[in-house]
Amino acid sequence: MLLRREMFRCYNSATRLLSCKRCSLLRSLVLIIALSIVSSLFFLYRVMDTGLHVPRANPPVPHIRCDSQPYFFNLNVDVSSHHRLDDKLRVAHRALLITEVPNSKNGQRIRYFLNALRIEVKFEIKSKAIPTLTNKKSGRFAVIIFENYNTYLDLDTWSRQLVDKYCHDYRIGILSFVRPVDESTDSFRHVDNYHISFHYNLALMDFRISEATTLWRIMKPSSIWKGALPDTWTIFKSNHSTYQPLAFSRILGRFSDADPKSYTYVPAIFDEGRIDGIPKVLFGSDLNFWLNSIVMMDALSYLSSGRLGLPLDRYIQVDVDDIFVGKEGIRMKVTDVEALVAAQERLEKEIDGFQFNLGYSGGFFLFGTDEEDDGDRKLIEYRHKFRWFSHMFRHEQPHKFPKEYIESAMKLNKQFAEENGIQVYGQYAVAPHHSGVYPVYEPLYSSWKEVWGVKTTSTEEYPKLLPSWKRRGFIHKGIMVLPRQTCGLFTTTVYSSDFRGGLVGLDSSIQGGEIFQTVLTTPINIFMTHLSNYGNDRLALYMLESLVKFLKCWTNFKLLSLPPVELGLKYFEMYPADKDPIWTNPCDYNRHLSIWPENKTCDKLPSFIVVGPQKTGTTALYSFLSQHPDIVSNLPTPKHFEEIQFFNTNNYYLGLDWYMDFFPQPDKPNTTLLFEKSANYFESDLAPKRVAALLPRAKIIVILMNPAKRAYSWYQHMRNHNDPTALNHTFYEVVSASDMASQNLRALHNRCLTPGLYAQHLVRWLDFFPAKQIHLVDSDELRNDPINVMHLIQKFLHVQNYMDYSQHLRYDPAKGFFCQVLSNKQNKCLGKSKGHKYPSMDHRSEQHLHSFYRKHNINLSKLLSSFETQLPEWLTTELKDIETPKT
Repeated sequence: MLLRREMFRCYNSATRLLSCKRCSLLRSLVLIIALSIVSSLFFLYRVMDTGLHVPRANPPVPHIRCDSQPYFFNLNVDVSSHHRLDDKLRVAHRALLITEVPNSKNGQRIRYFLNALRIEVKFEIKSKAIPTLTNKKSGRFAVIIFENYNTYLDLDTWSRQLVDKYCHDYRIGILSFVRPVDESTDSFRHVDNYHISFHYNLALMDFRISEATTLWRIMKPSSIWKGALPDTWTIFKSNHSTYQPLAFSRILGRFSDADPKSYTYVPAIFDEGRIDGIPKVLFGSDLNFWLNSIVMMDALSYLSSGRLGLPLDRYIQVDVDDIFVGKEGIRMKVTDVEALVAAQERLEKEIDGFQFNLGYSGGFFLFGTDEEDDGDRKLIEYRHKFRWFSHMFRHEQPHKFPKEYIESAMKLNKQFAEENGIQVYGQYAVAPHHSGVYPVYEPLYSSWKEVWGVKTTSTEEYPKLLPSWKRRGFIHKGIMVLPRQTCGLFTTTVYSSDFRGGLVGLDSSIQGGEIFQTVLTTPINIFMTHLSNYGNDRLALYMLESLVKFLKCWTNFKLLSLPPVELGLKYFEMYPADKDPIWTNPCDYNRHLSIWPENKTCDKLPSFIVVGPQKTGTTALYSFLSQHPDIVSNLPTPKHFEEIQFFNTNNYYLGLDWYMDFFPQPDKPNTTLLFEKSANYFESDLAPKRVAALLPRAKIIVILMNPAKRAYSWYQHMRNHNDPTALNHTFYEVVSASDMASQNLRALHNRCLTPGLYAQHLVRWLDFFPAKQIHLVDSDELRNDPINVMHLIQKFLHVQNYMDYSQHLRYDPAKGFFCQVLSNKQNKCLGKSKGHKYPSMDHRSEQHLHSFYRKHNINLSKLLSSFETQLPEWLTTELKDIETPKT
C-alpha cells in the first residue's frame, strides 16, 4: 500500500506540472525525471506483485514405474536356504581381492563396496604369490574375488591348486569380473575346461533380471532396466547345465519391444560348480552399473553360505530438522503441512511403523510471512500426527556456550512444547549443526540427560562425514549416538534447480545412485532432512516416496521403522563392536574443528608415547626424558602415579577432555614435546588402534628386555608387593602352570609371560604405525649406557635443543645403575621399589623359558629387519643358543 501511495503522489505532481500554461526548461526536466521515477516504481510494483523476484514452487510428482515381465519359470526352490548361515563353516568375515594393478578403478570400486558392507578386505596384486589362506583349522576368507577372471584361469598350476583346494575344503565360491579387453586383442575367448565362451566389447541395452536361478535373495527377479548400459560389456555363452543366466540384454540398437525373446545376450552368469565343484559368479562389466551391486550382494551371500550376507530388513528413520527455523520465503505453508501429513499416511503403508520425526526450535515459531505463520500454526494443529524431538530453543550451537546456558535453552524449548500441547519424545535429541555430539562436548551430554533424559542422538560426523559408508555409531555417557545419512537435500535445496543436476540428478541418485546405494548397503538408515525440503518444491517428499517405490520394484527388502531408542538398541545389537568410541584429533579435520569449543587446543596432546612393556626400565626412561627442558611429561594421576593408562582401560570412556587435562599447556608449542608413559599399552589389543586414531603422527618408544628376565622381574615385583600367589608358588610353578591351574595362578602366569611375546605385540603396532615412527630401545643398553640411548632418542624425536646427557647422568655404585645429577651435584635415583637385586633364576625355569620363547624370539629377529636396527645383544645370544642347544 505504501508503494501505491507513493506512485499516486508522483502521478499527481506530474499532472499539476502538465496543467501549467508556461513550462520552463527546468520544469520540463523535472517532469521527465518524475515520469522516469513513476515508470520505475510501477515496474517494481508489477514485479513484486507478480512474484517474479523468486522462483515459483512446482512440486514434482513421483513417477517411478516397475517394468517387469511375467515369470516364465516355477523353480519350487527354497531360495533362502542357499543363503542360510552355515554355523559349521569356519571362515572369517573377510574377502580376498586379487586385482590387476594396485589402483585400478574397478579394484577400488570393489574395495569400497565391500567396505560399505563392512566386509574386511585382504588386497593382493596378481603378480604376487597367493597369500596364506588358512589359519590353523579355519579359513581366512569367506569368498575369493578376482578383478579379472582371466587372472584365475591363467594361474600357475601350484597357485590354482591352492585356490581350488581352499574353495573345496571350506565350501566357498569365487566371484569375478570378465572385463572387456583392449581393442587390439582378440574379442573372443573359449574356455574348453569350463565349456563357456566370452565375447568382449559389446554395447548393450536393457537389463532383464532372470528368475531361473537360485542365487537371488535381495534381487527381485523378472524386473527390467531399460536403456543403454554404461561402457562396453562381455557376454557369456554356454550350453552346459552348470550355468544359470542371471540377466539378459540386447545388442544396442537391435530390439523389438513386442518380443521378450529378443533378450538373448547374457551379461552376468552363475556357475553352480558342477564341473569343478566350485560355485562362481561372473560379471560382464564392473560395478559402474548399479544393478551389478545387487547381483554382487546376492553373490557374496550365496558363495559364502550366508557368512557375508546382510539381513533383508531395512530400517528407515526420517528426521525433519529445523522445524520453525528458516528465513522468510522458504518455510512451510498450510498446503505443505497437509502434503506432509498425506505423504506420511502413504509411507505408513509401505514402511511398517513409519512416522516423521520433527526436530523443533520453539524460539523461531511464527517468524515467517503471514502464510508461513499459518503453516506453523497448522503444524501445531497436527502435532499429534508426528513424533517431536528437541533441538535448541534458538537453534544455538551448544559447543559455544557453558552448561548453564545450554540447560536454560533446553528448558525454554521444553516450556514451548508444554504451552503448545506438543508431546515431545524426550529420549531423542539432535544438536544443531551436530555441535557437541562429535567431537564430544561434555556439557551437552550432561544437559541432555538432566533436562530431557536423552538416551539417543545421531550425527553424520563420527568418525567423519565422508566417505559416508564409514560413518559409525558409539555410546558415550550412556547416550547412544547413531550414524545419520545425508540424501543430497540441505537447507538450501529448496527447488529442483538447487539440486546438483536438477530433478534429473535427483532421479539418478534415487534410481540406483547414491541414495539407493545407501539403503542397499546400510541396514539402519537415519536420513537427515530440513524444514525447507518440505515446503517449496517438497523435494524430501518426492525423494522419499520415489525411493520407497524404487526399492519395492527392485528388491525384496522389508522396510521398517522404529522409535529412536528402539532403533538404537537394534543398531548396537547388530553392531556390538561399535559401542566403544574411537577418539580422533579434532584439529585434523576442519569440520570437527568448526564445532569444537574455541578454548580447546591440540597443543595439549602428546608428541610421543613410551608404551612399555612393564619391568623393562620404562620408569627410568621416563625420569631421564623429563630432565630435558623441552620434553614435558603428563601430570601424575591419583591411581597410577606417572601413568595415565588411557588407551587400554576404562579411562578411555571418560573422553578426550579427561585425557587432555593431564597435560600442561606448553609455553613453546612449536618446540616443546609432550609425552606420556604407560607401560602396559604395549601388549594391549586396543591401544594401538586407539593411539593411531587420536595421534596418527605420534612417535612410539618400545623397550625390549630378554623376555625370560622380564618375566622373572615381574614375579619378584609381585612378591615385593606381597601378592599371595607369588609368595605361595615358586617361579617355576608359575611359568609352567597348566590350563588346569587355579585362576589366580593362571593370571600370574599370563602376566609373567604374555608381555614377552614381543613379535606378536609389535606386529599389532605395525598395523597402525609405520616402522619409522617406532623406536626400539635395548633394556640392557638403557641400564648400562643410558647416555648413548638418550642421544639416539633425541635424534629419533627430532628435538631442536640437543641436551648432552653426559652432564646429567651418573653411575651410582650403591644403586648399581645410573641416576640423575642435580644442580648441587647430588644424585637423584629412582625409588626403593626400583633397581632391586634378585636371586639368580633357577636353571629349570631358565630352560623352560628358553624353550617357551624360542619361536617368538625367532619371529622377533625377522621382524626387526624392518626397523633398520641392530639386534639387542640378549636376542643375539638367544638365537645362538637356539642354533647350538645347551647340553
